[in-house]
Amino acid sequence: MARRILAALAAGLIFGIGLTFSGMLDPEKVLGFLDFVGDWDPSLAFVMAGSIPVAWVGFAVVRRLGRPLLAEATLPAARFIDRKLIGGAILFGVGWGLAGYCPGPALASLGFLRWQTGLFVMAMLTAMIGLDFRNRESTQDHCTKSIPDVDSTLGVPDDAC
Repeated sequence: MARRILAALAAGLIFGIGLTFSGMLDPEKVLGFLDFVGDWDPSLAFVMAGSIPVAWVGFAVVRRLGRPLLAEATLPAARFIDRKLIGGAILFGVGWGLAGYCPGPALASLGFLRWQTGLFVMAMLTAMIGLDFRNRESTQDHCTKSIPDVDSTLGVPDDAC
């Protein structure tokens, strides 16, 4: 357990340091990337392109081992696009486009103590908690058998009902 927590902490620190050095904690830089008709800033594209080889290595290791190094879980088996995925992608894109933040950089930017960042994080957490509450209520209304203990960030598995 401690090993997994330390690994998660290390991964988060590396991610945060990468975001800081790449300038991606500045919402203006992100909004500049999304401004295709104005003063377009391609630097976010280079950051994303640089992350592809790193992610590829990580997924290759997981595929070879059949599971993550420090967890019991495997990769998701779902290979379909549903309403939840589309709705989540739209909500993510709208939030990113309006605020210039996505969840990781927003949390890392809390250290700058800007009220706008705090407001974004509070709205994000409120939406996440609300969705989790709605999913739990919906599952309790429609399930007839007991639900396994599930990490609240992942929601209830499709086969739970």
